Amino acid sequence: MVNVAVVGTGIFATDTHLPVLQANPDITVVSCYNRTKSKAEAFAEKSGAQKVYDTLDEVFADPQVDAVDALLPVQNNADVVKRAIAANKPLTIEKPIAANLDQAREIVHATNNSNVPVLVLENWCYRNAIAKLRELVAKIEPVAFTYRSTGPFAPNNKYLNTSWRQNPEHVGGYLSDGGVHQLALLTEVLGDVKSVSALTKQLRDVSGDKDILFSTFTMESGLIGTFTYGSTFGATEKKLQFEIYGTKGSIVYDFSPSLKQSKITYREGGNLDEAKEPQTIDVDEGNTIAAEFANFVDAAKTGDKSKLTCTPAAAFHHFAIVVACIESNGNVVEVAKP
Repeated sequence: MVNVAVVGTGIFATDTHLPVLQANPDITVVSCYNRTKSKAEAFAEKSGAQKVYDTLDEVFADPQVDAVDALLPVQNNADVVKRAIAANKPLTIEKPIAANLDQAREIVHATNNSNVPVLVLENWCYRNAIAKLRELVAKIEPVAFTYRSTGPFAPNNKYLNTSWRQNPEHVGGYLSDGGVHQLALLTEVLGDVKSVSALTKQLRDVSGDKDILFSTFTMESGLIGTFTYGSTFGATEKKLQFEIYGTKGSIVYDFSPSLKQSKITYREGGNLDEAKEPQTIDVDEGNTIAAEFANFVDAAKTGDKSKLTCTPAAAFHHFAIVVACIESNGNVVEVAKP
């Protein structure tokens, strides 16, 4: 059993993390902390947590706490990582990994020099489609891709009014907050991005920063492709599609919300005359947040950080891609390294 303290008890902690934590038989929520104590007390009442702390220091000093689930504005991630390492307590932190690349490097270097498991909560790394996409990519000799995540502005989104999103300290605001999920999926399937050429723009004042991105990528493997991201357009159908082209076939992964179930369409053949009947594979995406916490518990119980799927180094790369896109202004920019 892993006794978990929840730090930051806002909407996402209450509505999304708590049900997953409570459903995991290896986790007990024992305590919580929020800068506004009344919010922590409300969370404790709902979660059954026995302790509500007055300070963050108390969280990491408590011998009853085995691990910490930290849902904080990302500019605070570097500080909480240092605290966790000093206290030898496994930790989860929210994405993007940090507010800027200097902070992100600080986290990567600190965790590289420690055995304490630190998981960055990029749950799209746990999508069930990834394993099948990797299997099929190996068959088509990939050369190019197009990735599209576009949709309409949703003014009633419950996360819209959080101050740290409206006035983001992290580079890219909405582009990095949501974009790193898309990039986690893309890079889990096709590997790291070497360079980008991108154009960005801000459509909505409430976004606080740039909120649409149109770009081309060159991958470390030599693949080329396009990456389009933005959910602040006018009325349009929300599309989530990842298409990979090869010399021996193609793959389309469509996980748009309008579908009853995500699906992969695989076409085999080196040219039009050799094309075989397309195969359609339904994908049960499962609960990716439950999967990431199962991964975290496994690492926390064993003290083996090598078990973690989304390491700080991986999360650094996802964030660095967004930063490169914002800096590009149409020019080719190399993606920064830790």
